Amino acid sequence: MARARSRISSDWWDYTTLDPEVLEAAADLQPEDLLSLSRPGFRVTFYDTLEELYLAGALEYLEAWRQATPEQPAGICGPIGPTEQLPLVARLVNELGINLEHAHFWGMDEWCIDGEAAPVDFPLSFEKADRDLCFNRIKPELAMPEANLHFPKHDNLDDYSASFDTARCVIMQGGQGEIKHWAFNDPVKREGAYQDAPPSPEEYLKLGARRVDLHPLTLAQNARTSGGGRVYMVPNQAFTVGPVETFKAECVSIWHPGHHDNAFGLRLSTYMIANKIVDTSVPMSLLGRHPNVRFSFYRGGIGSCDVDMH
Repeated sequence: MARARSRISSDWWDYTTLDPEVLEAAADLQPEDLLSLSRPGFRVTFYDTLEELYLAGALEYLEAWRQATPEQPAGICGPIGPTEQLPLVARLVNELGINLEHAHFWGMDEWCIDGEAAPVDFPLSFEKADRDLCFNRIKPELAMPEANLHFPKHDNLDDYSASFDTARCVIMQGGQGEIKHWAFNDPVKREGAYQDAPPSPEEYLKLGARRVDLHPLTLAQNARTSGGGRVYMVPNQAFTVGPVETFKAECVSIWHPGHHDNAFGLRLSTYMIANKIVDTSVPMSLLGRHPNVRFSFYRGGIGSCDVDMH
């Protein structure tokens, strides 16, 4: 039986092409049902306040950096979205006097403009946000060496990918986009070899750091969450960490404050990962094959899938 066309953009694969039974099963989940979906290798946690959520997210940075030694450098790969944990990270490093000499940080992704990485003065630059909100706030005597900061760009993707082999990535932290991606691992266009079916999980999992085209929903979401609704300023390509690097991380930790994706999306990815339903039209579902995944939710942001007309 032929797969459905996308309800969002017919030229792309996305979650609306899934079996309706999977979609309805996810939509029927109540908040407490999400907690029951924890299994070995997949832990679901709720936080009652946003303050607790973002502090717990900040503490993951310290969890990773405190393991760094001269013989075995270690670090964390982090997102832009959420960002609220980043100033807390800097404050904790400064107050606790944590020296980052042997620690590493990987930025997950960066916009691509005319074939090159967005400059750090671009308003939506992820590197700019990481530096402004975190790294530029750390005391100089504690600061991470510039060589240990890794951001994916047009001219360094091989070196960026190789850096995951020179330092332990203790945690890859991320958020979930409305298209059900982590980083910019979006579904692919429905063209060429993928007219009738999206890539197999085995094929998608071979993708490393690369330049990607972005699904229209990703553009709209980033305009909504970061650009004041100005879709016209959001680039339609980006550089991103890939599954290859992700599966080198010892833990993948996804944070759900409730405003990056919606009530249905939070349920769908949790349901698919818990039940190891893997389909690359929902890239997040690939994390069902990782041995150590955490989902952390703000309880007040989980919402409801009930119809409520406005």
